[in-house]
Order: sequence, then C-alpha cells, then structure tokens
Amino acid sequence: MSETLPTKILVAEDQPAMRHLIARLLRERGYDVVEVGDGAMLWEELHAALRDDDNPSEVELIISDIHMPNVSGLEALKLMRDESTSRPVILITAFGDAATIAEAQRLGASRVFSKPFDLRELVEATVELVQPR
Repeated sequence: MSETLPTKILVAEDQPAMRHLIARLLRERGYDVVEVGDGAMLWEELHAALRDDDNPSEVELIISDIHMPNVSGLEALKLMRDESTSRPVILITAFGDAATIAEAQRLGASRVFSKPFDLRELVEATVELVQPR
C-alpha cells in the first residue's frame, strides 16, 4: 500500500515576507510548499519537474510573481506551455496593467492576482485548482 503524498505547490516570490506568508497559509491548508526567491530558482525547479514525469511528489501548482530577478513568471509560464505541461499556474503582480494580464491569460495562466490582493482569495483559488491531500 503506497502512502499518499501531500499536494505539492511551488511558490516563487522575490519578496520574502510575502512568499513566507503565502507558504504558511497554504501549509495550514495541508499543502507541501516549496519556496523559491527568484526567477532563476523557479527556472531550475521547473526544468527538474519537466524532466521527471515519474516523480510521485511533483509540483502540481505554481504560484509565481510575474516580475522577479533573472526570469519572470511570464517566461516560466511560456516554458511550461512550450513543454506542453498543463500544470495550473497562478500569477501575482504589482504591475497589473492590462497588457501584462492579457499576456498571462494568453499563455494560459489559471488566475492572475494584482497586488494588493486578498490572501484568502488566493488560497481559495488554489483549493479550486488542486485539492490538498
């Protein structure tokens, strides 16, 4: 009998306080959360996940800030779509102009939140996209 692993979520946010707060709220709901602080670390995590289809504890949802050092959340989303992965992605941004939001939606973002946003709504959107186990 195999043990059921908790649903894993990757949170990429370059503001440590915001990243830790999102991660804490998701952990309280029962998720396993991996935190990364910049686009380069997000890129590394995505490449590892995309190369390992048989990983039983793979990331099932990505929450990423759009504007981060090194690689943006939009670039990461484009990589995922280029690799034909259908993992849901929630993007957050302090620069929620119409063009950025339209590009995120065109690339297949599940949701886009403009800062400041209600953290409860982010958690609710997460639960709608992937149930905690």
